[in-house]
Amino acid sequence: MAEKFIINGGKVLKGEIEARGAKNAAFPILAATLLTDEACIIDNIPLIKDIFNFIEILKTLGKKVDWLEERKIRIEGKLKEPNKETEELIKKLRGSVLLLGPILARLKKFNLPQPGGCLIGARPISTHLDAFKQLGVGIEVKVNKDREYFELELKDKPKNKVILNEFSVTATENVLLFASFFDEQTEIKIADCDYEIHDLVKFLTKMGAKITGIDSRAFSIKGSSKLKGAEHKIMNDPIEAGTFILMAAATKSELIVKNVEVSYLELVLKRLNDFGLPIEIIDETTVKIKPWAVLKMEKVQALPYPGIATDLLPLFGVLATQTEGTTLIHDPLYEGRLRYLNELNKMGAQIIFADPHRAIINGPTELRGVSVDTPDLRGGASLIVGALLARGETIINNIEQIDRGYEKIEERLQKIGADIRRELT
Repeated sequence: MAEKFIINGGKVLKGEIEARGAKNAAFPILAATLLTDEACIIDNIPLIKDIFNFIEILKTLGKKVDWLEERKIRIEGKLKEPNKETEELIKKLRGSVLLLGPILARLKKFNLPQPGGCLIGARPISTHLDAFKQLGVGIEVKVNKDREYFELELKDKPKNKVILNEFSVTATENVLLFASFFDEQTEIKIADCDYEIHDLVKFLTKMGAKITGIDSRAFSIKGSSKLKGAEHKIMNDPIEAGTFILMAAATKSELIVKNVEVSYLELVLKRLNDFGLPIEIIDETTVKIKPWAVLKMEKVQALPYPGIATDLLPLFGVLATQTEGTTLIHDPLYEGRLRYLNELNKMGAQIIFADPHRAIINGPTELRGVSVDTPDLRGGASLIVGALLARGETIINNIEQIDRGYEKIEERLQKIGADIRRELT
């Protein structure tokens, strides 16, 4: 049944909150276990719906999955052909596009329906398909009754060079996964190098692949058809840590955020400090946010790593409703990313849309509690922050989107003083 959050705002948050395993790093690492029949042990699994769905996909592909501890699993088994159950799960999950690389490498053929996921704008898989074409994969679009899908097949030895059309995280991961299974050298240019890429490279290296050039956006991969099982602990989530840091900033709260991958949030922390937010970096994994007197933002733009992540831009948007003057929010990547701002306007924000990628936010404004709808995962997180700020009661609907990326978020926020509860709609 559908659920909602009910939040009574105006509470100052206090205490400690910690980030958990990185969802976007977990997907490619779980996909990489398909490259070997040997056992892989993966720790720090985020206990969220999208990851559970991905694990179910692995089971349909012949993998046996055992839970060793609350957040640690063991995966092993011989890869088998995808079936109808595999396809239905793929349709629910954007991260399932990462099955392309390992399945094509091992089985040489794969039928892929359009993956699901957040509706944050046009998110075609054309960059992935173009990359595989460059690698020598034949691709056809087929329609069978009501079923439309891509049929991909590798008939010959793969080519050894890919130039991506854009800095795509998942396309980079897909080529890394594919190339790591072949003994020949493969080059990827215009590659993304965000946190989840770094974590995937660490795991593939443990399995036996040799990968260089990760910080140059031009990778070189020498793989192996005999990759071995490996043990790996998924990194903590920089996006979740960034969410909590921006939540503390917006609510003028004193909050300690733990398990922070500080090296992947350097620009975020610098910009917030420049705006006037008191930040204390206690150590490389712990950040303390303090209440501010005056905060002024002018422009925040999402950019590929090491820029500010598009997943954190909605949190900057809600913060901008509380700061002095005018702030321009710009997401050049996704034309649907700013839909959460319509919900903030319902709450009393003063936001003008310049175009689908840019909005002007005037502050400070007092937000008031109303009923709002979650447009997508990260927009939903921003609405939680808006509700924590708002006067009165806010109802957030469609929270299954939020559950896709934040584990038991209401229980964790209750521990730092938030008045939030989950109810059936």
